[in-house]
Formats: sequence, C-alpha cells, structure tokens
Amino acid sequence: MIPERASLNLLVEHLRKHINPDEDEINYLRNLLRLVQVKRKQFILRESEVCKYSTFILKGCLRGYTIDACGLEHVLSFAPPGWWIADMNSLITQKPGILNIEAMETTEVLQLSKVNQETLCREIPKFEHFFRIITENSLVSIQNRLTDNLSLSAEDRYRKFSDKYPLLVQNLPQKYIASYLGVTAEFFSKMKKKMNLKH
Repeated sequence: MIPERASLNLLVEHLRKHINPDEDEINYLRNLLRLVQVKRKQFILRESEVCKYSTFILKGCLRGYTIDACGLEHVLSFAPPGWWIADMNSLITQKPGILNIEAMETTEVLQLSKVNQETLCREIPKFEHFFRIITENSLVSIQNRLTDNLSLSAEDRYRKFSDKYPLLVQNLPQKYIASYLGVTAEFFSKMKKKMNLKH
C-alpha cells in the first residue's frame, strides 16, 4: 500500500538531517514506498531468505537476530521508530541472508525495495548521497560494537546500550538486552542488581 503523505512525516524529518528533498522529490519517493503493518512476533525476514527491502520504522520496534548451531539467539540490532533495518549483506548481494527480523510489538513500517531504491538514486542523486550516509553510519556502528565487545565490560556495554536506546531500556524484555550484550539473562539480572546497589 502506498503511504499517505502524513505517514511520511517521521521519514521526511529523518531525511532532512542529511539532505533537503523538495515536495516533488518526497512525492516521488512516496510512490516507491509501501506501508506495512506488522503484528507482534511476525517476521519481515527469515534466515535463508533474500532481503529485498530496506525497512524504516514508523511505530513499534523490530529486532534483528541470528540463531547459532546450538539454537541460541544472538540479537544484532533493535530498530525503534526513526531507524532503518535490513540484512545488509543479503540486500547488497541478493543472496540468502542469516538475519531474522521480527516485530517485538505491533509495528508500522515503510519499505523500499532494492529495485526502487536503485531507481530513486538514479533519478534523484541526492538520495544516493543519503543512502551512502546511512550505509557508512551502519558500518561505523558495527565496527564500534565489535570494538566494544572486545574491550569493554558487560556493565560498560550496557551503559552504551542505554545511551543508544534510552526508550527501549525500560520496555524491552531483559533476555533480549542480555542477548544483545552477549551475556546470559541470569548474568544480566545479577549485573543490573549490582549496578543499582552502586547508585
């Protein structure tokens, strides 16, 4: 479903942090997007599927995670309103991916297909600039997270998580935060109690 212009407000606000599209350009983009309602626990992508869309969150929250050989989940990212999510490797290569992307609550998203994104960037070059910035920011974020996992304690990683996702800290089940941090739910619970005693 092509979104109404009002549905684009958050995306337009996000775009204008990096580029300055005019109304004609926004309308061109609108006709390339689809508005999707995702129910809690519903997947927009499963492991081994090819990722065909970049997804921008308007309401709700998605999580991206992998499952290891032992069946354990490893949360790689959360996507609250104003964030993008995709299996970047699969989206770029158009090969089957490793990421599961699931709604943590009833969620409303805008999706831009790879084909439409290429059309958009070809027709309006400033959008190519925008998506280059988004991709670069994603790479920086991944590198920072890898560095943090190697050099920071679980407490410090949790503090950085709280800074990055201030609204999610209060609402997410602890097991998902623990998975993101790379610790067990039991360890995370004890760590939080210990941190609270310090304050």
